[in-house]
Amino acid sequence: MFRIKELRERIFFTVIMLAIFRLGSILTLPGIDPHALTTFFKSQVQGNAFVDYMDFFAGGAFSNFAIFMLGVTPYISTQILMQLALIILPSLKKIAEEDGGRRKIQQWTRIVTIGVALIQSYAVTVYAASIPGAIVIDRTAYTLIAMLTVTTGTMVTVWIGEQITNRGIGNGISMLIFAGIVARLPHALIELGRLVQKGELNLVFVIIALVMFAVIIALVVYEQQGQRKIPVHYAKRVVGRKMYGGQNTYIPFKINPSGVIPVIFASSFLTFPLQIAGSMGSNVKWLNGLATFLRPHGIWYNLFYVILIIFFAYFYTQVTLNPTEIAKQIRENGGSIPGIRTDKTEDYMQRILNRLILPGSLYLALIAVLPTIIQRLFGFPSAISMLMGGTSLLILVGVDLDTMSQIEAQLKMHHQDGLVKKGKIRSRNL
Repeated sequence: MFRIKELRERIFFTVIMLAIFRLGSILTLPGIDPHALTTFFKSQVQGNAFVDYMDFFAGGAFSNFAIFMLGVTPYISTQILMQLALIILPSLKKIAEEDGGRRKIQQWTRIVTIGVALIQSYAVTVYAASIPGAIVIDRTAYTLIAMLTVTTGTMVTVWIGEQITNRGIGNGISMLIFAGIVARLPHALIELGRLVQKGELNLVFVIIALVMFAVIIALVVYEQQGQRKIPVHYAKRVVGRKMYGGQNTYIPFKINPSGVIPVIFASSFLTFPLQIAGSMGSNVKWLNGLATFLRPHGIWYNLFYVILIIFFAYFYTQVTLNPTEIAKQIRENGGSIPGIRTDKTEDYMQRILNRLILPGSLYLALIAVLPTIIQRLFGFPSAISMLMGGTSLLILVGVDLDTMSQIEAQLKMHHQDGLVKKGKIRSRNL
């Protein structure tokens, strides 16, 4: 793939952008003492579930109090709200369908992201104040500098993601989350080895857990690649002197059409209230109660997590694979599904999608709550269980498959053999 100039440039550009993203994940905010942070987090023997959860999406930047400590979570949260608004508000949907409407909606999303990032960055300043000796300058000056720096860092991260999508190998936002998870894996494995050496973890349990993770990766790949083919027959049409149609094809419906998007959306949707409650809970009684109620690995958190994954699986699939639009295109091109009346095409496709989405979303939800099960059964620390199972596995495998399929498409376009000699790589976004 490095023989093709265009693909080589895209890969190098992506690597440079990811390197900048990682650099921003270790540069501490102005006015923060890094040694005080290190001492504070090392003193917590059982770890901090809230910080581990935030670090999961920011690639360790949250515990470093780095300029990219919020990552892309404010942007993803805002995207969810805008997608919901497009469905609820007909006037907004009408604007989106106009010429240049999508660009306008994207602009509004960025503006709202700034507001969300400001709220979350203020919560961060309150959380830093609770750490002894962390703030080394005037509190008011620190609050203003931190809010400005963290919000700017969030928007720079969003820009980096968009540049990877446009000029790199694609999936910019997902690629940043992917890079954050991969960057923390070596540390998690070293920590795992240290705990085994100290006798805090049973070696047999560790081996069983690692074998379980390997099996789950294989199952995730198998599930992500599975699809249901809907046959479509196009009748022959004569237009002028040419004949069109008369061919049989199919519409591929994935078992999990939305891929890892429901998991990312559900996690980001829960991150916003969790961060506000976790950061400011020590000062406000009801927020402290909410932080306890929504603590990661708790029963209620995981229950809401499963419900949101199922909801976003249906929601995102309806947005991207609208049966009404697909049925309309089939009819306009003189197509039909064998054995199905033309006026029943939409109902048939909707029924097929519903049957596919439910087991697919339940499968996603089961794997997403796996870290909690592993932690409870084998006593794994939360930082290790979150990185080596569940959501992290889904994101790693999903983004990896998408990236491979895009590189494969680029190679095929330049008349190369592709990445693999046997089998085919199918994108989740078909």
